[in-house]
Amino acid sequence: MCKEEDYMSDSFINVQQDIRPGLPMLRQIREARRKEEKQQEANLKNRQKSLKEEQERRDIGLKNALGCENKGFTLLQKMGYKSGQPLGKSGDGIVEPIPLNVKTGKSGLGHEALLKQKAEETLESCRRKIHMKNQAEETAAEQFRLRLKYKQDEVKLGGDLKRSQQACRQLDTQKNIQVPREAWYWLGLEEETDEEEKKEQDEDDYKSEDLSILEKLQILTGYLREEHLYCIWCGTASEDKEDLSSNCPGPTAADHD
Repeated sequence: MCKEEDYMSDSFINVQQDIRPGLPMLRQIREARRKEEKQQEANLKNRQKSLKEEQERRDIGLKNALGCENKGFTLLQKMGYKSGQPLGKSGDGIVEPIPLNVKTGKSGLGHEALLKQKAEETLESCRRKIHMKNQAEETAAEQFRLRLKYKQDEVKLGGDLKRSQQACRQLDTQKNIQVPREAWYWLGLEEETDEEEKKEQDEDDYKSEDLSILEKLQILTGYLREEHLYCIWCGTASEDKEDLSSNCPGPTAADHD
């Protein structure tokens, strides 16, 4: 760079090195992290290898029967024990040695039993929840079936009541009965009743709105049987009460099923 060049010129700036602060520190951190991961991986491999070798040595040792070099076996032989016979004075003891239960973890002696107990409790809790859920679903399904049946029965009762009202109006008209015993006995007449007549009605008299469809049907079919010897389910009128009682199964729809 010439001496005449200004230190603020482009040529002076372009000559400077591109030094970005923080890059060396980032490289060191990444390198240290990479070394740590490699060390952890190597430690894990070494531990797995040592555990495998220990397991192999243990299996080999357990496969071999005890010999005279074992002090415990030597003491048993001095007391009259022979290889292959059961332990005990009466000869009803164990034949094979008690199996080893090697503990490789760092937890306490009762930790595995505690984990097993917690697992069983969790499983039992899940079973209980599933059972309660199934019961709730069954209850909901049963309630739905009952509601559906109730609606179907209500529709059927409404149809029977409508037929009874039509038959009552027709039979009353044939007998020159101009006014029904109750306004709702005739189909559509109750709606045609003037509001003033409703206000004059005695408070002690029951209103048709207070009666259910089933109650109306029972009252009206009883009236038809008593007054006209007619059964809506049979669809015919009898000559007398004896004829009605002998030919009609009964006063309800269930009797005609």
